Amino acid sequence: MIIQRVVLNSRPGKNGVPVAENFRLEQSTIPDTVQEGQVRVRTLYLSVDPYMRCRMNEDTGSDYLLPWQLSEVADGGGIGVVEESKHNNFTKGDFVTSFNWPWQTVAILDGSLLQKVVPQLVNGHLSYFLGAAGLTGLTALLGIREKGHVTVGANQTMVVSGAAGACGSLAGQIGHLDGCSRVVGIAGTDEKCSILVSEMGFDAAINYKKGNVAQQLRELCPGGVDVYFDNVGGDISDTVISQMNQNSHIILCGQISQYNKDVPYPPPLPPDTEKIQKERNITRERFLVLNYMDKQEASVLQLCQWIQEGKLKVRETVVEGLANIGAAFQSMMNGGNIGKQIVLVSK
Repeated sequence: MIIQRVVLNSRPGKNGVPVAENFRLEQSTIPDTVQEGQVRVRTLYLSVDPYMRCRMNEDTGSDYLLPWQLSEVADGGGIGVVEESKHNNFTKGDFVTSFNWPWQTVAILDGSLLQKVVPQLVNGHLSYFLGAAGLTGLTALLGIREKGHVTVGANQTMVVSGAAGACGSLAGQIGHLDGCSRVVGIAGTDEKCSILVSEMGFDAAINYKKGNVAQQLRELCPGGVDVYFDNVGGDISDTVISQMNQNSHIILCGQISQYNKDVPYPPPLPPDTEKIQKERNITRERFLVLNYMDKQEASVLQLCQWIQEGKLKVRETVVEGLANIGAAFQSMMNGGNIGKQIVLVSK
């Protein structure tokens, strides 16, 4: 069977900024027959995420991420529909997902690597299983619950950087749902800031490209910062940490400002910031959602319930066509999107 697939065409270099041309669309073939234990799936949606920047390097700098190989098919979160199955758990027409879905139109996959998804749990929005009800939502929810130490009634203030991104936009909402009394987002445009407040329920938002961030933060968080959901690292995080309270907590989700730089993860803090962190006993531990997969099922059900109840608002940027996945990746890395970046491969 002839299919289309997207392979890694070139590496941007450890300190380089990824571009669409780092990927290449090509024609390929897959076997016509499905073996015992396998499933043939047609790809519906693919997820494009910041962590994938690390997979473009020969060395991902991480013990849990494998690098993509040149001229080999890329992979990530995906959702598809079963066209033929020789695995006991799946029948034709089932919707399935995997963290390691190949970027191709049709694939034959090992059934043991697939999970069935139920569209009704997300009001028919299948793509949500790649975002708000998938790994992105799990990262936000479990990050807050495992590392945020949010307590109902404790009058805590949370700050979220990269707040208009897939994870940040969910984290701020979950902060409120789990008991924070005040949530302030930091984003890069007035439009993003407006959406965070009007749609996502943030109490306030700061455009870091305008004005003095430290001063705005002091005005919006007069009692200091108790929980910081850190999606960006770098200068913004140094500014937030300088205003954090004694015994406060940093949820170290991503460090997108550092992804195009050859630095260890998590990146070390500048000496002055590290001094503040130690003096105020601020926790800053690496958070890896894959370490909490025993809580996956219950957490996904909680996310789905919030979505069904309208308590968790979801924004997606959807790009159509497998051929455009490289451009979608470039746009996402440049911070051009609001919410989750999804590629619609087929309907």
